[in-house]
Amino acid sequence: MKTLFTTKKAIFAVGIVIGLIAVVIQKLGNPANMGICVACFVRDIAGGLGLHRAGVVQYLRPEIMGFVLGSLLSALAFREFKPRAGSAPVVRFVLGFFAMIGALVFLGCPWRALLRLAGGDANAIAGIAGLVGGIWIGVLFLKAGYNLGRSQATYTSAGLIMPLVMAGLLLILLFKPQLVTGAPFFSTEGPGFMHAPVLVSLGAGLVIGILAQRTRFCTVGAIRDIILVRDFYLMTGITGLLVGAFAGNLVLGQFHPGMAGQPVAHTEFFWNFAGMVLAGLAFTLAGGCPGRQLFMSGEGDGDAAVFVFGLLLGAAFAHNFGIAATPKGIGEWTPLFVTIGLASCIAIGLTMRKKI
Repeated sequence: MKTLFTTKKAIFAVGIVIGLIAVVIQKLGNPANMGICVACFVRDIAGGLGLHRAGVVQYLRPEIMGFVLGSLLSALAFREFKPRAGSAPVVRFVLGFFAMIGALVFLGCPWRALLRLAGGDANAIAGIAGLVGGIWIGVLFLKAGYNLGRSQATYTSAGLIMPLVMAGLLLILLFKPQLVTGAPFFSTEGPGFMHAPVLVSLGAGLVIGILAQRTRFCTVGAIRDIILVRDFYLMTGITGLLVGAFAGNLVLGQFHPGMAGQPVAHTEFFWNFAGMVLAGLAFTLAGGCPGRQLFMSGEGDGDAAVFVFGLLLGAAFAHNFGIAATPKGIGEWTPLFVTIGLASCIAIGLTMRKKI
């Protein structure tokens, strides 16, 4: 059973399933070309908790909770739950912060870049090109000895922290306590108001969490492995995702080719590219895409959990300080923080190298 999911046929099939799930839950209510977007959904959770007050992107997305809890269930079932931590957690937090900054300049994570392309959004091409460029820079650092050090085995309770956080968020979503502060916050319009039924979204997240944990599905890792070692295993899964999403969009009437007027997207080519260069570099230095970080946190990886908390703060900061882009274009502080982010990631890559 353990080897069943480690073949190219298996990960290709998993990719197709993920692509189909994404377009189906889009049909059932999730925003267009955003059936699944880890960056956007974490951003919505930040809004739902009141960490930012952009009223159109506030919702406790159950898909994210399902990713972590599904991965936990799979890891426990296959004896792969291994609590660990201690591999430069503060650096990983910073990388998560800047990865989210870059993703919200593009308006999507690597998963959404692929789903936007499968939905006909030609602006995604600039984002994917930037993602590849950022990963390529990251690979140069890996070849030069970049290393955040080894994590160490830790207590079971430490490995359960992120799953417990997600379970708590799920309870808040299901029971919706009404506090005098107004929390939790839920959008009444915009992308945050668009969502599939809670149990459908949760089920989708659980299924993806289980399948991705078994196959080690990772968008950033797919490109990294091709550049670094010419390994196409993970890319086979990404190909499956594109095939499944494209076919599903055609069948459901959700394929709309073009650049102008695409949902939750802007047409500023350079900033779509630059934002994903930053995101791709940060993801590579951290060891995987945002989805993979969530899955690893479900396996007990405390360092991945710290990265996710960095994403959460990055989302709040991006919206509170006018860095995140909108369909109208980039924010007032976007150029400054993309520059700061790139400089910070390059500094991390240069200074955290071991002699090889």
